[in-house]
Amino acid sequence: MKLLVGQRALVTGGSRGLGRAIVLALARHGAKVAFTYARNEDAAERTRQDATALGAEVLSFRADAADNPATEAVVRSLESAWDGLDVLVNNAAITQNLPLALLEEEDFDRVMRVNVKGPFLTSRAVLRTMIRRKSGVIVNIGSLAGARMIEAPIHYTTSKAALIGMTEAMAKEVARHGIRVVCLAPGLLEDGLGRNLPDHRLADYLKHNALGRVGTFEEVAEVCVLLASSRSSYISGETLVMDGGV
Repeated sequence: MKLLVGQRALVTGGSRGLGRAIVLALARHGAKVAFTYARNEDAAERTRQDATALGAEVLSFRADAADNPATEAVVRSLESAWDGLDVLVNNAAITQNLPLALLEEEDFDRVMRVNVKGPFLTSRAVLRTMIRRKSGVIVNIGSLAGARMIEAPIHYTTSKAALIGMTEAMAKEVARHGIRVVCLAPGLLEDGLGRNLPDHRLADYLKHNALGRVGTFEEVAEVCVLLASSRSSYISGETLVMDGGV
């Protein structure tokens, strides 16, 4: 069953990894999908073609989510093309596997800029059109690291914990406009941070994981679709941890 027929969605950081899986899931469920990417034009074009092959109308934009003029330009383009947006997925994020003693101030600032400032700027731009229509859903992609006390890079963990706070505050503020805001916090997945972990840390994670495995991008993407759909119409301000039972 297609859950988002006729909906208009924007995914930040949608060309690769989890972002790509979310773009394809939204397309499979009947949405028009736009996505942003930072650098890799080949990956973006492959994602655009694959989503189009699923029958979706797809637009892609090279834009830094933490660059306010670029973000505003993307949203203006989508307002012109689609007359607004129904769903925003704040997915764009970065991390580094560095211990606290080796973190430079620039490392901390860069992660916070992308992982916190980016969702703030994009949400602010999109909310203007959602408020006018008195409807919309924002899904923030968080992390188990921001919701549980686990061993993870300090700056990444801090950014994802901040995203949970942003979700709660934003949900409270925009509820009167008929808008929902939720956070989806995956555990280790098949790529990204999970792939770069030392073997002993991955083994420790799996030992404490009830399902005994890492998650897949597709599993998380399908839950993202569910949260964005009317099937989750009474969920707002919450963080759903999706970690296989850690």
